[in-house]
Amino acid sequence: MVSRMEQELSPGLYIVATPIGNLGDITLRAIEVLRGVAAVACEDTRVTGKLLNHLGLKKRMIRYDDHAGEADREKLLALMADEPVALVSDAGTPLISDPGFRLVRAAREAGIPVTSLPGASAAIVALTLSGLPNDRFLFAGFLPAKDKARRDVLAELGDVPATLVFYETAPRLCDALEAIGETLPGREVAVSRELTKKFEECRTGSADELAAHFAERPAKGEIVLMIGPPVASQPSEADADALLRAELARAKPSQAAARVAKLTGLDRKALYARALELR
Repeated sequence: MVSRMEQELSPGLYIVATPIGNLGDITLRAIEVLRGVAAVACEDTRVTGKLLNHLGLKKRMIRYDDHAGEADREKLLALMADEPVALVSDAGTPLISDPGFRLVRAAREAGIPVTSLPGASAAIVALTLSGLPNDRFLFAGFLPAKDKARRDVLAELGDVPATLVFYETAPRLCDALEAIGETLPGREVAVSRELTKKFEECRTGSADELAAHFAERPAKGEIVLMIGPPVASQPSEADADALLRAELARAKPSQAAARVAKLTGLDRKALYARALELR
């Protein structure tokens, strides 16, 4: 009996996530799809060639990178209308900070089936390692290379109530950390690099602390740079008293203190004592 994984692939576009470092992170489904496609669209044929060789596969590779134009997309669309074609990036999930979205958009507009296979993503791996709040996060790609543009982006996103996630290059890391320290002072920052590899590192601290560390020990490899969300300022005593009075109008002092503590993060025992004074 032939399993679903072993059936011949239908024509269309298959978005295939590849390992971000450790080749053991390739999924079984990704291997089966790469085995079954007629061609692989990739950023760099040398990088993808190494992965295919590791998997024991020989496939036609078609370069599709930042310089790809409409003519390149049209050729791929014509091919995937009749054959299954995989889209991969050099590492991780395609379309995350690469030009693949244009190909997906064009395929959908042409009525060509698109299938996406889940897999490795450096942004997600780094976020889970960092210990920063991850109930809400914003991935913002690469920070600009020029200092003013970099600071403008940080200022623009600084009030977003979420952890900010960026990709960064090793040579620009210290400049980025310096800009964060000056633009968003007091924020917790994390730097992850060499993810899933032998020298994997995730370091947290203030932007100034991390800048000093990496100035002495220059970073290497691909980097994910994360900035914790803004810390809400604590309410003044007058604000806390106003909240307590409102709660005391309908609740006991202990209940009022508990509710205000939950709202503000202030100490519950201190609020209870104050509630007794105000009652």
